[in-house]
Amino acid sequence: MTRNPAPPSARTDRILARWSARMLAVLAALAMTVQPVAAQGGMSILRDAETEQLLQDMVDPLAEAAGLGEGAVDVVLVNDNSINAFVAGGQRIFVHSGLINAADSANEVQGVLAHEMGHITGGHVNRYSEGAGNAAKISLLSMVLAAAAALAGSGDAAMGVMAAGQQAAMGSFLSFSRVQEASADAAGAQFLSDAGISGRGSLAFFEKLQNLEFRHGVSQADDREYSRTHPLTGNRLARLREGYEADPAWNAPGDPEIEERFQRVKAKLYGFLAPPERTLTFFPESMTSDPARYARAYAYHKEARVEQSLDEVNALLEHDPDNPYFLELKGQVLLESGRVDEALDPLRGATRLTNANPLIASMLGHALLATEDRSHLDEAETVLRAAVGRDRENPFAWYQLGMVYGMRGDIPRARLASAEQQIMSGNPQAALVSAQSAEAALPSGSADWIRAQDVAMQARAQLDEQRSRD
Repeated sequence: MTRNPAPPSARTDRILARWSARMLAVLAALAMTVQPVAAQGGMSILRDAETEQLLQDMVDPLAEAAGLGEGAVDVVLVNDNSINAFVAGGQRIFVHSGLINAADSANEVQGVLAHEMGHITGGHVNRYSEGAGNAAKISLLSMVLAAAAALAGSGDAAMGVMAAGQQAAMGSFLSFSRVQEASADAAGAQFLSDAGISGRGSLAFFEKLQNLEFRHGVSQADDREYSRTHPLTGNRLARLREGYEADPAWNAPGDPEIEERFQRVKAKLYGFLAPPERTLTFFPESMTSDPARYARAYAYHKEARVEQSLDEVNALLEHDPDNPYFLELKGQVLLESGRVDEALDPLRGATRLTNANPLIASMLGHALLATEDRSHLDEAETVLRAAVGRDRENPFAWYQLGMVYGMRGDIPRARLASAEQQIMSGNPQAALVSAQSAEAALPSGSADWIRAQDVAMQARAQLDEQRSRD
């Protein structure tokens, strides 16, 4: 006995239903591919004054070479041990801490920054929708052709058309992505050349990536490039090497000051992020270089071995007494160890030497408040206002400034500072309440009153966005 086939209309409906489901899956896959930072929403940003200044000094010559100007591009450090960097729209480059750890020199990191600068100047993030749109058109066309085949009674042919269309759509987008990557490679090489920076580091870093691919068994065969978002690393190396070695900057020496600072920052990040026992194994006490002492100072501090941490910092300061970041670390160790009064002088020195760097000034303001001495309120307000004036995206400074206003009894401004802190900490509902409360009590038309309205508007926009996602 055999089962009677379903009527053509019902069978076609089922086929079309399966196609629709597959089409949604393809479009969802494309959406995930073309929004590279959508999954970065929960990323953890590392803020450190010394590291941020170093990265800024490394990217500025490249920004100048790209015609954007000094200070036009920001570099943000992400707490992620993978070897990666990316742009997310605008003129901001995100660099993973794992990339800093993997790089052997500042020149290698500059090679990565130059490549990402190529994405910025090429407008590649904004053009991702173009690649996705072309792929979606191919998918939709294949769906129409498949539907026609199904209606003609050829279900198998319809499924084949749909499968081929899906493959063509994804291939179209991957090809688009590879073209953008190759374009960024070429632009980055030009920016390095125009800045007089050697491409040796860029090649060295690509070789690291290639070795990583070898270890993970990633095929380097030419026919595998079709399924990749990036060109084959070996092919990229071959193209770049030819240009770099012919470039006048190929033999240009690296900046020794930048390199020295990079090695300190790399060790500092390692000491801050790695488990103390690993840091102390990697940087044993027999190593007396500044980077080794820097890393051990953080490791000892994390283990509450205060005197050993201070011994390392004091050795650094003996070698370079006016280094603001060594002073900052000494103040941090003392402050977080409960020796608040002792922390004030090194933090004041670090704040003065960096012209009130917002992160360092915030720590000084915190230390001044932690003394619980009301005579320090004026100084605390001055340094904290300077901090938020230079970096409004500093929730810790806003929180401390709110405490200053609260201790003075200036509740409206305390609530406005709380609103600033809450909006940057991802709490728009609390920010809206605080901003509305501040607005109601502040003098109408004053700068703070206008700012309270701005924060409230920003909070409403965030709440609307949350509701639309839900």
